[in-house]
Amino acid sequence: MTTTQIGELDAHTLTEDVIRSFDDTPDARTRSILTALVRHLHAFVHDVEPTLAEWETAIEFLTAVGQKCDSVRQEFVLLSDVLGVSMLVETINDQHAPGATDSTVLGPFHMTESPTRQLGDTIDEFGSPDELLVTGTVRNTDGSPLPHATVDVWQCNEEGFYDVQQPDVQPAGNGRGLFTTDEQGRFWFRTVTPSHYPIPTDGPVGTLLEATRRHPYRPAHIHFIARADQHRPLTTHIFVPDSPYLDSDAVFAVKRSLIGEFGTGDAEQAAQFGVKIGSPVAAVDLVLAPARSGSADVH
Repeated sequence: MTTTQIGELDAHTLTEDVIRSFDDTPDARTRSILTALVRHLHAFVHDVEPTLAEWETAIEFLTAVGQKCDSVRQEFVLLSDVLGVSMLVETINDQHAPGATDSTVLGPFHMTESPTRQLGDTIDEFGSPDELLVTGTVRNTDGSPLPHATVDVWQCNEEGFYDVQQPDVQPAGNGRGLFTTDEQGRFWFRTVTPSHYPIPTDGPVGTLLEATRRHPYRPAHIHFIARADQHRPLTTHIFVPDSPYLDSDAVFAVKRSLIGEFGTGDAEQAAQFGVKIGSPVAAVDLVLAPARSGSADVH
């Protein structure tokens, strides 16, 4: 497995020795990923030359990140988000979906199942009088509507909290819904206009932000995951126009194309959806790329 003789190993031969240890890995993709990981990680160590105390601090930090994870909190996703890794992965994968809606981060709060709801239902369990109507379509990149597509929606409330952050205040499933498009690929639901909010700072990621003098805020947005047979799943947001922090999202997830179309309801929408004329409305167009042949295309 290794070729370095006893006593010959040094800081330069070690990297190649570790890489050779993967030679018998059956899966070629796994072998390629591990090889690249070791090369880049060892190059980072050569570049930084951490002290043993700094290495121990890094191990303690990663341990704390893992210990902060539970069934409704994913601190590793949060760490990936604030380091820009999540958006880099999304942006690279977008290259394989030309013509589709831009994707963006999943975020750390998609940790619970959204309740199945009917078209037109509200995802606001509190019955706020300040309703936001969201109407949307799911279609192929050729413009064809995608009937019976699923649209998973989740968002924070008007104060900037998700249901899992306030289990004693918000009922489970508040701000969440799983919808199925109609024969024309349409969906619609009622909700509240979400607020901008800080990502959780009570864990090691918060300590990292504080140490680097970075703010923790995200602009207001609604999350979507759209899925349809024979198409690549899409994870994306719509951002509320004029929300604070559109220019400095803590997780680097804002794309100009994802700033939503928000307006006020007209007489036609009032008649069709039962909203008040002049109430806030938002329109969403979710475009899915066909699945690549031979690819799982899972998100």
